Amino acid sequence: MEPAGEEDTISIPLVVDTGRDGFRLDRFLASRIARLSRTRVQQIVAAGRVRRADTGEVIWRPAQRLRAGETLIVERPAPREPPVVFDYTELHRDAELLVLNKPAGLPVHPSARYHRHTLTAVLRERLGAGHGWEMAHRLDRETSGVMVFGRSGGSATTLKRAFFARAIEKRYWALCHGCIEGHVRIDMSLGPAAGSAIRIKIGPRPAEEGGLRAVTEVRALAAGEFRGEPITLVEVRPETGRQHQIRVHLAEIGHPLLGDKLYGLDEARFLAIIDGGRPLAELEAQLGMTRHALHAASLELDHPRDGRRVRFVAPWPADLAAIMPASA
Repeated sequence: MEPAGEEDTISIPLVVDTGRDGFRLDRFLASRIARLSRTRVQQIVAAGRVRRADTGEVIWRPAQRLRAGETLIVERPAPREPPVVFDYTELHRDAELLVLNKPAGLPVHPSARYHRHTLTAVLRERLGAGHGWEMAHRLDRETSGVMVFGRSGGSATTLKRAFFARAIEKRYWALCHGCIEGHVRIDMSLGPAAGSAIRIKIGPRPAEEGGLRAVTEVRALAAGEFRGEPITLVEVRPETGRQHQIRVHLAEIGHPLLGDKLYGLDEARFLAIIDGGRPLAELEAQLGMTRHALHAASLELDHPRDGRRVRFVAPWPADLAAIMPASA
């Protein structure tokens, strides 16, 4: 798969919600795509890049009033996307279950920075647009390891329900700063990080302030060293599945993941580079890694076809093994 060229475009579907019923087209687009100025929106409309999804009719008037329930398609130039690792390993496939080993650095879904360079796009290219597989859960872009997929409208629903019911056992391996001994249980409710200027950052938040209960079991496997400082290889079993849960919990007990840009650095250092438009490589150089050291090592679940218990394992990746070999 090649990086998007300057003339490539992406199609963005936008549904008019009830809160925007009656909005002018230009106002609606500016409210839905926050990075666009009203002037840029009007240029996009004037170029014939906005159409109705049901009829294909191009909407030329920025002042066109919209109605709730309408779906628009906006064609935009595809951004230059950062390079990623496109190669994944298929661990298992049968009629109801597809299991992959996702490489670190490959996003699973499109985002502001990634559109074609995603796992969903790679699957579509390799298996065909109508492949019928639907992911049952997600991994962060920098996290490697086991991901499971089911059939759309069938086993995928069963798998998602099993994840929600905590009927699937997830085990991660991670490298963290400092020395951890024995077993640690972290029971800490999480929510949007209080006082943080980073919108996606998660932090401790009490239940009375909207925090969701999060529990993580940590077991030390081996001790080592990185850049002259002590580190620990740990096995992590999250009992709940909150956003960034493992990363936040380990950071909050003083043992952030190696390479974690968001939770392993002082926020001011992070923002100085990100907001300053400086290359991400500066953060990676400070941390000594291009990814955070978290790997989804195994998943154990009831097979959606017959209920038998099955387990899938993704090997400890070479980049992390170079820092510390696998040890149990």
